Amino acid sequence: MKGGTILIVDDESIAVENLTHILEREGYATASAESGEEAVGLLDAREFDLVLTDLRMKDLDGLAVLAECKRLWPDTEVVVMTGHATVSTAVEAMRLGACHYLTKPYSLAEVRATVAEAMVKRRLRQEVARLSRQVADLGSGPLIIGESPAIQALRDNIHHIAPTDSTVLILGETGTGKELVARAIHEASPRGGGRFLAINCGAFNEDLLANELFGHEKGAFSGASTLKKGLLDMAGEGTIFLDEIGEMSLTMQVRLLRVLQERRFFRVGGTQEIEVNARILAATNKDLKSEVDHGLFRADLYYRLNVITLRVPPLSERRQDIPLLAGFFIAKYAPAMGKTVSGVSSEALRHLMAYDYPGNIRELENIVQRAVIMAKGEKLEPADLPQDLRGEAPALVKHEGPELITLEELERRHIEAVLAHEGGNKTRAAEILGIDRVSLWRKVKRYGLGE
Repeated sequence: MKGGTILIVDDESIAVENLTHILEREGYATASAESGEEAVGLLDAREFDLVLTDLRMKDLDGLAVLAECKRLWPDTEVVVMTGHATVSTAVEAMRLGACHYLTKPYSLAEVRATVAEAMVKRRLRQEVARLSRQVADLGSGPLIIGESPAIQALRDNIHHIAPTDSTVLILGETGTGKELVARAIHEASPRGGGRFLAINCGAFNEDLLANELFGHEKGAFSGASTLKKGLLDMAGEGTIFLDEIGEMSLTMQVRLLRVLQERRFFRVGGTQEIEVNARILAATNKDLKSEVDHGLFRADLYYRLNVITLRVPPLSERRQDIPLLAGFFIAKYAPAMGKTVSGVSSEALRHLMAYDYPGNIRELENIVQRAVIMAKGEKLEPADLPQDLRGEAPALVKHEGPELITLEELERRHIEAVLAHEGGNKTRAAEILGIDRVSLWRKVKRYGLGE
């Protein structure tokens, strides 16, 4: 069931009956009026998600219904229908706030598509308003945006998990928002008033990671002129988030296992044990069970971390959330950039919905941010979107010829082509490649592709 309430206004009863039959079969709840005055009476009594109104009626015409609807319920979407379409009436309808214009006779496919599009706009506006209220209430708190079943289930799981002190393993592809989920768990927990400290385990070599987590004593090594507290100490009774834990070396895995088992640790160069009071959350984009099977991740640490598992769905599994996410990012970036952008055109939204997003939400955010910068009007248009998203980009790697090349060489060529296509923008290139920026930096250094 799609859901949503629709008021159908037409002085031809057969037209009302046909639309009622079509839309109720689509899962919408409908009410009807066979005059403009009757429609205004219904609008005085309640709000609808959408009004479908005929233009020419004997008493109050469709433009009067439109104007009164927008006065009473500014967020209600209105579609004007007419068998006497002219440019002037279409322009006037749009000026008064209509979201679409249907010319009679219309096809069933046109009605379904127009209503579905209007409902998306309605939900987008409602979600942006809800998120704005949530931002005002929570300040900078984490917002897990979306109404798809997968995201609703994720929010429910966070609600149940947060009050406990269990270790949580968060699984998901790069860019899906694993740290956002970790922050949501922290802030909804009794530890929410404490510190939330995050570290990317793939961004440091073994020695530096040990120093960041455990700290060091004065004189522990050359250059250690003062005592340094590690994150395990600094977090106090807050939360520590170990991102990309699958990148941690086997030696560091042993040390972390002891922390989880004993709730104690030594600073580098230290002789006195320090108690760990923080909750530990971890995340990875790897299949840790497979890593265990191949001897790349310790089984005992895996089972210690895997007390509770949360999977963050990729954007490809929650496409219905794309309009809401796009609206949120527009609301986030447009004011900061001095832009008047407030929505997405139908054609641009179709491109956004059709794209696969290898970089997930992070990639969508960058796309919308760029589009807001490029936008010339109040809506994002297809021309504001990247070429590859519109399906206009050429294939980046095309291996031709009889010579055989290694996978390593193919990877080098592909990375080089993606970097060239993105003008050297490593953040954007990493998202297209589906890896984090640190991993891309390492590959760039390894293949000598320059800085």
